[in-house]
Amino acid sequence: MSLYSYYRISKPSQEKVAEDQIHKTYKSLRNRTFWGVTVAYSLYYVCRMSLSVVKQPLIDEGVLTAGELGIIGSALLFVYAVGKFMNGFIADYCNIRRFMATGLLISAIVNLMMGVLGFLDKLSGLPTLLIFISFAILWGINGWTQSMGAPPGVISLSRWFPQSKRGTFYSIFSSTPYIGEFLSFIFTGAVVGALGWIYGFVVAAVAGLIGTFVILLLVSDTPESCGLPSVQTLSNEKMTREDTMATKELQKMIIRHPGLWIIALSSAFIYITKYAVAGWGVLFLQKAKFFSLEQATQIIAFSAAFGVVGTVLAGWLSDRVFNSDRVKPAVICGMLGTFSLALFLFTGGGYILNIFYVSLFSLAIGVLYCIVAGLMAVDIVPRKATGAALGVVGISSYFAAGLQDITSGYLIQFNTTVVDGADIYDFGPVSWFWIAASVVAFVLPVLNWKKMKNKQLN
Repeated sequence: MSLYSYYRISKPSQEKVAEDQIHKTYKSLRNRTFWGVTVAYSLYYVCRMSLSVVKQPLIDEGVLTAGELGIIGSALLFVYAVGKFMNGFIADYCNIRRFMATGLLISAIVNLMMGVLGFLDKLSGLPTLLIFISFAILWGINGWTQSMGAPPGVISLSRWFPQSKRGTFYSIFSSTPYIGEFLSFIFTGAVVGALGWIYGFVVAAVAGLIGTFVILLLVSDTPESCGLPSVQTLSNEKMTREDTMATKELQKMIIRHPGLWIIALSSAFIYITKYAVAGWGVLFLQKAKFFSLEQATQIIAFSAAFGVVGTVLAGWLSDRVFNSDRVKPAVICGMLGTFSLALFLFTGGGYILNIFYVSLFSLAIGVLYCIVAGLMAVDIVPRKATGAALGVVGISSYFAAGLQDITSGYLIQFNTTVVDGADIYDFGPVSWFWIAASVVAFVLPVLNWKKMKNKQLN
């Protein structure tokens, strides 16, 4: 069997499900597939967030500097940006089960290799330059394999769910990054606090292997490959002009859609603020507010937990409370997110108050992320080009997130001074950078939404 035939979308099964078992079988396989990709993509994020958890121990032990960690972190994000764009287009043609499992398996292996490098450094003292280059290369590889997670996850919703139910389930799936972050900061953070930074990568590798088995056990490619009719037939959806067009033609059309690029640009600024808190929040809490590593990871874990609530609420708020109006919840949550981020960055407060700040921020940014980077994009593109649309939004989002990681790292490093042998951090410049991105993130799509939605594919 060739590589192409192994990964291409499954052909319809010759064995058909009995007529009286169709709907029961469809619901069972649909639910298994949904929860399979949801759990697995949460564990994808555990393999992605391990570096964020171990940043401070790496700095404290003199293994790497903040600037070097910013470059390493950006290696994942830049490669991920390109990978998500390309894999978004590729995944529209692929067997999502095999494609998604492959990415997570390799991501787990990369984390394990970084842990092994840590063990070797402890044993023989590897040169700092070698660790820096090795980590940057491995983390870049992780960026590519990480980009194999979201496209098949979102495409599974298009293949298995009718449009009438897609918004609600998309909101749940969109919570997976926050679930993964929560697991990372709670469990990986606890392991790192007890055993050291090396074991943070080992724990992530184990999580990735578990996720791979979940995909292989639960996920199915298409209803047709399981002997079922298409999702349109099962849900009595009317066929549209786009449903009869070739996937390649639809992908070309959405590339020319200006509304999708506005969403992509807005999503870029959302990701700057989202990854600023997720990637640098632990360091900020330790150095600006003097929390311990354990306390800092717990506070950011609460941020991730409330991000789950925000993304799950997004579809319900938009569809039920605001009658499918995407603009009003985007404005409200955008302003709330910016305000709470400012409180977090520019005020003091203890453990509980900082949990409140980051939780409110993540709740608001979770809604904004789901509405802008998800529902707005889904609203203006046809089902068969969902992966391509995700790729367009993804390359913009993660390229910006990568620039953020470099910019933030050096803004922190260049504004650090040594007083009596101790590092004194000035987070003022980087804080204003994060605040500005937060404002642009919701203003841009709000001002252009009506024009974007009315623009037809051509």
